[in-house]
Amino acid sequence: MYLSFLIFQDMSSKVTKIGVLTSGGDSPGMNAAIRAVVRTGLYYGLEVYGITRGYQGLIEDDIIKMNGRSVANIIQRGGTILKTARCMEFMEQEGRQKAYDNLKKRGIDGLVIIGGDGSFRGANKFSSEFDIPCIGLAGTIDKDISGTDFTIGFDTAVNTAVEAIDKIRDTMDAHDRVFVIEVMGRDAGYIALHSGIATGAENILIPERKTDINSIIKSLKEKERRKKMVNLIVVAEGDDFGGADQVSRVLKENLPKAEIRVCILGHIQRGGAPSCLDRIIASRMGYHAVESLLQGRHNVFVGIQDNKMNYIPLEQAVKTKGKISDEWLDIVKILAS
Repeated sequence: MYLSFLIFQDMSSKVTKIGVLTSGGDSPGMNAAIRAVVRTGLYYGLEVYGITRGYQGLIEDDIIKMNGRSVANIIQRGGTILKTARCMEFMEQEGRQKAYDNLKKRGIDGLVIIGGDGSFRGANKFSSEFDIPCIGLAGTIDKDISGTDFTIGFDTAVNTAVEAIDKIRDTMDAHDRVFVIEVMGRDAGYIALHSGIATGAENILIPERKTDINSIIKSLKEKERRKKMVNLIVVAEGDDFGGADQVSRVLKENLPKAEIRVCILGHIQRGGAPSCLDRIIASRMGYHAVESLLQGRHNVFVGIQDNKMNYIPLEQAVKTKGKISDEWLDIVKILAS
């Protein structure tokens, strides 16, 4: 827990108007989080504003007042009703000044940012320059933020990948093929790790561990000798060897008789209705984001560890990445043997 690092603001400066935005890549469950923030804010008598297209909308003054009807019938929808964008202008002081001016003219004195580590970096910089307290909610399918057991969207993305891989395995078994399946994860291998273990993959390639392609080739050649060529390789897009296409190319060069196929799952993992777990954790985090602003617990991101709320300073959150433990890597090695 990081409670000793928390900064509690003077309770005399009570938050009365809050804004909520989604930033960076979308993730299933963002709408559930928006809904929770809006309805919790309204319950406590706050004015709540939705900021469209993330920090870009904040700079361009694309801000709308929200009520209970604004978030009706959205909890089951993927994507984000507020839309999202990556904003280079917010990285400049002039852009952040525009954003601040747009908030001040409406009297908005608190922000909830739903996004990943890049979004948190922006929030941390913004809150250090201006008097707007910020609360972050971890909305990212990559689950690459330290200090929380869950991020909004990860469970749905993994289940989407597992469902697709299960279907691919059926045809793989029928034709004695090698399948190299690429899942999302530019800097983190959690989706590959979890979906690979859940589908019985023989090899899982992730950015956190150097790929031993020669070992994979040796194993496939031994299976080829025994006429057992069914093999499932799950690759994170950020794997150091270069992703599924590069892995497949090298395998084909060394195993010319093998039937090797590539499937890149891509953005299908971002879409679709959020799972029950993602809806629940997004709702819980959204509720606690507003509670944090009201209680004077500012400039933190809201996480969940051991089924308890965990509040981590934004500055700490952007410096520490989530890491895959050696235990998980041992499980992969043993179960694939």
